[in-house]
Amino acid sequence: NDWLLYSTTDMKHWTEYPSPLRIDDFRWADSKQAYAGHVAKGKDGRYYWYVSTNWCGIGVAVADKITGPYRDALGKPLLTNKDCFASKHSWACIDPAILIDDDGTAYIIWGNRECYCAKLKDNMTETDGEIRRIDVPDFTEAPWMHKHNGKYYLTYASGWPEKIAYAVSDNIFGPYTPMGVISEIAGNSNTTHPAIVRFKDQWLFFSHNGGLSDGGSYSRSVIAEPMSYDKDGKINFI
Repeated sequence: NDWLLYSTTDMKHWTEYPSPLRIDDFRWADSKQAYAGHVAKGKDGRYYWYVSTNWCGIGVAVADKITGPYRDALGKPLLTNKDCFASKHSWACIDPAILIDDDGTAYIIWGNRECYCAKLKDNMTETDGEIRRIDVPDFTEAPWMHKHNGKYYLTYASGWPEKIAYAVSDNIFGPYTPMGVISEIAGNSNTTHPAIVRFKDQWLFFSHNGGLSDGGSYSRSVIAEPMSYDKDGKINFI
């Protein structure tokens, strides 16, 4: 029903905030389903929260502070199934992720079964140019993009039950070289969903599993683990 927000300064102690965004804030989202999302900071200093709503599309909300309150920035979806030109199923337009490139250009990556990527305009609420499909093997959902030593690393949920695989390219739109699996099937959960960030000089790998005593595929918890690269830039197995 809603999206949640926590903060930390040391990865050990966490502060929970009131929910800053609810599915009801998107009046067009008839699904009433709050799926995966990603917050990014725009050039204007404001925060943009990209969310998936299952079959209703990807929306974007905006706030002056990361803690909110957020409001629907468009009053309509940013992306819908019509934008997923290579897909035919109703839940193709989910799981948005944002990459702010070294030159400040923002890109959005999303999809289920097929992976898509588009450049965003500086206003963060419109795509700029054509939508491209990124072709990687066994892509299921949950794309995440980060950069390391000038290369683009696309991480994603692969297969079913899902593992996390990745691919690398010199260009955000590809072509990508598949690099294999870096994280095996999540404990007690059919799904998983990666996020990779650099925090205080340490690369961190986020995902989810059903590993708590009351956990399962539909009762999941967030996990975070250290991540590293070998001398060739390959991600070490997690």
